[in-house]
Amino acid sequence: MLPSMPQPPDPLPRPLDHLAELAGAAGRGEAPALVLRDAMLNHNQLRQRVARLAGWLEQQVPAKGARVASWAAKGELTCLLPLAAARAGLVHVPINPLLKRAQAAHILADSGTRLLIGTGSRLASLEPGDLPPGCAALGEGEALAAAEAAARELGPSGADPAELAAILYTSGSTGRPKGVMLSHANMWLGAVSVAHYLGLEGDDVTLAVLPLSFDYGQNQLLSTWFAGGCVVPLDFLFPKDVAKACAAHGVTTLAAVPPLWVQLTEIAWPADARAPLRRLTNSGGALTVDLVRSLRGLFPDARLFPMYGLTEAFRSTYLDPDLVDSHPTSMGKAIPFAEILVVNDAGEIAADDEEGELVHCGPLVAQGYWQDPERTAERFKPVPAASIYGGTAVWSGDRVRRSKDGLLYFAGRRDAMIKSAGHRISPQEIEEAAIATGLVAEAVALGVAHARLGQAVHLVVRGARDDAAQADLPKRLQRDLPNFMQPQHIHWRDTMPLNPNGKIDRTAVQAQLNKDFGE
Repeated sequence: MLPSMPQPPDPLPRPLDHLAELAGAAGRGEAPALVLRDAMLNHNQLRQRVARLAGWLEQQVPAKGARVASWAAKGELTCLLPLAAARAGLVHVPINPLLKRAQAAHILADSGTRLLIGTGSRLASLEPGDLPPGCAALGEGEALAAAEAAARELGPSGADPAELAAILYTSGSTGRPKGVMLSHANMWLGAVSVAHYLGLEGDDVTLAVLPLSFDYGQNQLLSTWFAGGCVVPLDFLFPKDVAKACAAHGVTTLAAVPPLWVQLTEIAWPADARAPLRRLTNSGGALTVDLVRSLRGLFPDARLFPMYGLTEAFRSTYLDPDLVDSHPTSMGKAIPFAEILVVNDAGEIAADDEEGELVHCGPLVAQGYWQDPERTAERFKPVPAASIYGGTAVWSGDRVRRSKDGLLYFAGRRDAMIKSAGHRISPQEIEEAAIATGLVAEAVALGVAHARLGQAVHLVVRGARDDAAQADLPKRLQRDLPNFMQPQHIHWRDTMPLNPNGKIDRTAVQAQLNKDFGE
């Protein structure tokens, strides 16, 4: 029997930009909504800024459904643009500010972006040909000033909730990042779902430390604003900056990934930083039992929410905080609006404690990959016959099992994705960058278990083993790849192991690395 799915209040999907109107309608218009470095916006001001930015965007890019990209650190622009673009009938494409020119250029070209708004230094790094034909580029300060000067406010949209609202680029195990297409309904229901199961309230303060280019990071904004709360965006250099911000702003909600949680448990937390915290949320990798104990010890009064998700379906499961101590390794159960099935290798619903593939059904399932029907068909398939929703499901590739009490447990992945410090990294993208240097003939990028990172990136290469090449390769990779993709170790080989088909035996390479470096 399928587990019951609690339904939160106000479940009907609406146009995404309507989130900007909720707090005012609920009488919380004067309450804080967004704390910036040099200003604080209440919900009425947030609504007005969204309306003006949307009005300006509609003038700049009048074609409905056109893509507008942001490439900047956290600030007013990156926080408001998801709602303003949706109100203007445009599709927002947030680019991770950690990415470098080549990755940004790929996203711009693949999405067919018509307007790029970004930090001046990032825009200056672009080379001729990086902007798609017809694409304009503007600094974030210029864009905000122009929107204020135009003073043209656009009212709430009447968009069909099924229309495309955003394209979030995520790394795949093969090739370059692919754009996950999210509708207004996907993002609206995600905000409703998270606000509901986290129990967010109008007096909550969320510290947004995660990148806004990730669905998990962007939802920090949307779920908090749905509840009428306040968001404090933070780009931090050191873990102690997070603790300081928690104390300074009375933060009640903190979301992070396991490597960051490890760092946060290793610093001193003053009482005024810990006391306001009501909830801690984790995704982007599983918490270890030791880390759970450390968090419970450091923040005994905060509720801990371990979660599992994938960009193609936003989020799938969460573990009730009341079960964390007794079931610390569980993924929990389905979030509201998600139906999670476990399908065995025979294509049937798995029995209790039988391993199978996690299949996510329901209205949180994305619309597929942007202009990529082949990879869409690999991941987005018809739902199993047992589904109560019907339609299309995301077949995750993750192996899980469901215990007789309905709790899910992670068993492993099918693909070669590397998950390091909360990032999903494509091995092929690293391999292609290494071969493109001309210094190596073959390359294999793999993840090896690491206590702090989850997995560390190791690169095994075959090429000329002279000192000059070995010294130059990491420098070239540093130039061409973002920091989170940089190999922690580069291993030079005279030969690569081959499988019976004559291809590089990645399993043999992985086994040797695990033996030599696994923790």
